[in-house]
Amino acid sequence: MDGIYRYQRHIYDLTRKYYLLGRDRLIARLNVPVGGSVLEIGCGTGRNLIAVARAWPHAQCFGLDISPAMLETATATVARAGFAGRLALAQGDATAFVPTALFGRAAFDRVFLSYTLSMIPGWQRAIGAACDALTESGTLHIVDFGQQERLPRTFRILLRAWLSRFDVKPRADLPKVLADVADARGMVLEFTPLWRGYAWEAVLRKPRRAV
Repeated sequence: MDGIYRYQRHIYDLTRKYYLLGRDRLIARLNVPVGGSVLEIGCGTGRNLIAVARAWPHAQCFGLDISPAMLETATATVARAGFAGRLALAQGDATAFVPTALFGRAAFDRVFLSYTLSMIPGWQRAIGAACDALTESGTLHIVDFGQQERLPRTFRILLRAWLSRFDVKPRADLPKVLADVADARGMVLEFTPLWRGYAWEAVLRKPRRAV
């Protein structure tokens, strides 16, 4: 990751805003409870966590990333935004992390992955790790590249060629994997294709227990 983003991190947010669509929609739909906690897995430059801190001022925000270079950028960006005291960052592997070791807490009310599953080799394990980090009433939110299933073939080819330069691979079997995870864990899956399949959004919820 450092090899890919050692230099890209400096222009990452400026360039990605034009094609990492749906990130702000995900953040607006987090519905963080008062005093709740939010974890971003693969926090990159910190852009999303800063947006969460602004949208949900009562939330406790945490972020992990495997790339020291990205975390260096994120730490500086968070400090410039004035959120150093509210956002905790740590280096960790999305597929196998221990929240208590990184942040001193076992679970989070909201966990989200924004355009990270398409970059993680063991992305299925990352989904499992994210579910394990949820509180009993927690929800997992995901947005990532879809299959552009209702967009012109030429557009799909050009987009895939561009993404491959950064080792980004849209996961065609993401809907099935999420459905299997929901079934195995007794969770409820909400899956929404966005912009003719350009992006896919998903929410995994733990069912409410009867009182």
